[in-house]
Amino acid sequence: MSEDNLTMSDNSDIEEGGNAELRGYLSKWTNYIHGWQDRFIVLKDSTLSYYKSELESNLGCRGALCLKKAKVKPHEFDDCRFDVSVSDCVWYLRASNPEEKQQWIDVLESFKVESGYGTSSDSSSNGGGLRRHGSVTSLQSTGSHGRTSRRLAEKIAELDTYGELLSKQSTQLQQYFDMCVAKLPEIGDDVTEAIDAVELADGNPLSLHAGEVRATSTSFKATVGATLSTLQHCASLMRRRERQARQAEELYMALKNQLTEARLASKPGPDHEEGPHSTLPDDEFYDAVETGFDKMEEERCARVVSPTVHTRDQVDLPPPAIDNRLTVHPLWTEIDRISTEQIQAAFEDVGGGNGWQLFAEEGDMRMYRREVEVDGMVMDPLKAMHKVRGVSAREMCHYFFNPRYRYEWETTLENMNIVEEISSDAMVFHQTFKRIWPVSQRDALFWSHVRASDDDTYAVINHSTTNPDYPANASGCIRLFVTVCLACRSTYPAGEQPTRENITTSIAYCSTVNPGGWAPAGVLRAVYKREYPKFLKRFTGYVVDQCRGKPLAI
Repeated sequence: MSEDNLTMSDNSDIEEGGNAELRGYLSKWTNYIHGWQDRFIVLKDSTLSYYKSELESNLGCRGALCLKKAKVKPHEFDDCRFDVSVSDCVWYLRASNPEEKQQWIDVLESFKVESGYGTSSDSSSNGGGLRRHGSVTSLQSTGSHGRTSRRLAEKIAELDTYGELLSKQSTQLQQYFDMCVAKLPEIGDDVTEAIDAVELADGNPLSLHAGEVRATSTSFKATVGATLSTLQHCASLMRRRERQARQAEELYMALKNQLTEARLASKPGPDHEEGPHSTLPDDEFYDAVETGFDKMEEERCARVVSPTVHTRDQVDLPPPAIDNRLTVHPLWTEIDRISTEQIQAAFEDVGGGNGWQLFAEEGDMRMYRREVEVDGMVMDPLKAMHKVRGVSAREMCHYFFNPRYRYEWETTLENMNIVEEISSDAMVFHQTFKRIWPVSQRDALFWSHVRASDDDTYAVINHSTTNPDYPANASGCIRLFVTVCLACRSTYPAGEQPTRENITTSIAYCSTVNPGGWAPAGVLRAVYKREYPKFLKRFTGYVVDQCRGKPLAI
């Protein structure tokens, strides 16, 4: 998102000290299939909304979050990413640079208010404590809290008893005072000395009640004392219960946050990458990879083919003999040994007890594999047998080996460099492949050699190598280790000259790939089953189209 796409509102209607409006394009994580997508984000009136594009902003938003209870969290490693969450709803957002990310975070934070859903930083700004409920009885009693509740109930029952006693005792005392008022002479306002009620009662029938009055007064005093003591105990229990309620609330919020984090961790987000601890289920992993390949195929079909016509001359075609420059190269011994082994193995029978299993079949094409795992990584050798009519083995290997055409038929290729051009029939390549989420991006460094063999046979062999200028597992890519052989053998009717109409080329495509990193075994095998037949059909179809109308090169 550029500065031109980021807009801060300076509306004069906004009161001083109010929050500004912010809008612009951010990358938003959509789902595990489509990954990051540009979305038009609008921040207004404490609400964060998003639209597919600015043109659709008047058609209603696709989602919205209330920022009053939102948590804004910058990503730990990605300088351009931040997450906005409310409870277990999370938006993963990315700006185009750290400055724009920080501008969004600052404005988002300005909209937040104190709430029970605040982060630890929110709590510290609110005096260091969590917001309390309106009543301490709003949480159910558990543990010692329950015992405190029972003791409090017992004390309240005691207070009820004391209340009844006080009522009876005060009634008795009031009756005695009423008797005194009725029996004694009226006292005027001019009396200057205190009147002794007991002295006045001497010789009067009221003296008979003196002992009763003293006993009732003593009981009344004791009841009042017990009541005050019980009230103090109740207050102490209430304070203890309030502390326990606060502790229970803090524990509840901590457990709630842990549960929210666990729920978020179980959802497919941008942090769910390839690895043995990935929480992404195998079926969703496969769906994501499959969708990535489909998207590449759609891009290839939609690509406008360059009108430039490649001229094919004898120099471009694989030479019928090994170039002498290759035989003096340090890699020659390895290239010759591996190439001989691969060509010999390519046309070996797949039947018998050699472990090959047929896993795909379509027309003339047969796909075989042997299941092999090394340290938990799938390294199944694969072999495809196919027949193509109208092209020669030499032409087939020409288009597979020559880097001029590779971008036209290899849909997964992102970048290719020729590290060393050894000779006309051997080169060293470094290739970077397009990343397909959730799989990490891969690259490969290998030598490639094309050679002729007996019986109108040509073959291209690719095998991984090393080079100090291209270290493995650098620049965020995981290094693939490959051994690939495309062996082609042409046949045509005996006694006839080969033509486009009568030539048939048998193809044996053998591949052993070490993925360099973990991925679900079931997913990789499903991808092989789906993609290898498509690759071979796409490549052979491309060669047939390229050779149409051109002289046969045999």
